[in-house]
Amino acid sequence: MRGSHLSRTRSLTTVLALAVAGTAVLSGCGQKQQTVGSAPPPPKKPDAFEQRADQIVRHWPKVSPVTGRQQALLPLAGADRPKDTGAREITVTVGHSACDVDFGARGHESKDLVVITGWGKRKSSKGMCTEQLATDKVKVQLKSALGDRKVVDAATGKELFKS
Repeated sequence: MRGSHLSRTRSLTTVLALAVAGTAVLSGCGQKQQTVGSAPPPPKKPDAFEQRADQIVRHWPKVSPVTGRQQALLPLAGADRPKDTGAREITVTVGHSACDVDFGARGHESKDLVVITGWGKRKSSKGMCTEQLATDKVKVQLKSALGDRKVVDAATGKELFKS
């Protein structure tokens, strides 16, 4: 009997020690609030225009025109000179296909350059298209005032107007 009393005491002591240790460990749970966010999205792969604009910014003024028609890099038929250097909008004339369901222009800004391109989206690859050139004026909004930056056509690599 004597041995069983000691083993019960040891078992009870062990259980109590584990309970105290567990209570000490768990006492911090829920006390401190932590903010857990999702991981940032992976970097977006630059599209054809962004790659071309970066190339022009890096190698200006030694830039060759792109070859072939690309929907993301349509040459501009012209540009209206802004009235002043504080302008935050440039109007360009986009030459696009008469078969395009949508078209527009977009810009890329750097410290010294504003690179602009026209773009078009075809209705469908099925069916006939006459490939007529249509031109329309489009406004491109700038993030900051034009200032003395040069404005360059992404497709041709040429300056649109002298600032």
